[in-house]
Amino acid sequence: MLVAAPERWDEVCFAVPAIRALMASGMQVGVLCHAGQREFWETLPGLAVIECPRKVRDLVSVISGKWRAALLWEAGFAADAFKVAALPQRLGPATGKLAKQLTHPLGLTEKPLDHRVRFYLSAVEEMGIHTTQAVFFAPVNIGIKRSPRAVLLSPESDFGASHEWPLDRWLEIGRKLLDADQRVTVVGLGPRRNSPAVTLAGELGGEVEFFRAEPLVGTLPMLAAQAFVVAADGSLPHLAAHVGATCVTLFGPNDPLWKRPLGKRHTVVKRHVECAPCLLPKCPLDLRCQHELETERVWAAVRALIHPGT
Repeated sequence: MLVAAPERWDEVCFAVPAIRALMASGMQVGVLCHAGQREFWETLPGLAVIECPRKVRDLVSVISGKWRAALLWEAGFAADAFKVAALPQRLGPATGKLAKQLTHPLGLTEKPLDHRVRFYLSAVEEMGIHTTQAVFFAPVNIGIKRSPRAVLLSPESDFGASHEWPLDRWLEIGRKLLDADQRVTVVGLGPRRNSPAVTLAGELGGEVEFFRAEPLVGTLPMLAAQAFVVAADGSLPHLAAHVGATCVTLFGPNDPLWKRPLGKRHTVVKRHVECAPCLLPKCPLDLRCQHELETERVWAAVRALIHPGT
């Protein structure tokens, strides 16, 4: 079975347990992804990774006659190519434009309080495959030794500015970590010279390292080496969870019940306000979900990790 990878990084991470369950069933499983995801999918031993060509006809020539079934999550380039290649079985949720591309629609439904991972697991369960093994949800081991006292701060979010906590409070957390004798690295997500991450690293001074995550998948070795990751809600904490780092994720307009990183070891910090979760990349009001999140609450969550039992 050839699986078309989701586009967003959080969705990619949520699809991993379902793909592991498919692999454990004994069938040959491959994933079709764009070039920027190859390094991620290659962390799953035994999974065939096929990099998606730029043109539909090129993809058709790659997959025709080699795969009998395909699993799709969303409409787009891969769905078009799978139909043109006439793969005998094309499975997926019968929603929107994707419904016309399928030979075997799946009756997936999402409950309001379900974590997003259930969307992917339910597709596999509908094929009669069990998904409850703990190993399907375990972080991968990419051979990087975790460094004691190494803490990574990620104040930026690729989900939008409304997902970012005020910079002055990140500065307080960074100083508290340095006072606690932690080795701090600040990661920046974009090319901006005056980005929040660049400013934070500059304000904290020469005691911290700065790392620019371009491309984002290139951070996997760095993330795997961290004892802890403190991050704005975005793609980075999901990638960190995938390679085994323990995360404190600061949520604002997003819903942690739906989109928190996978794994019970992680902590979510959120200030409940009446307009959240709005799920918006830009706040139409006063960004109260971020401004009302106190430094003390975030530090309590971080301190509980660096000093267990306090």
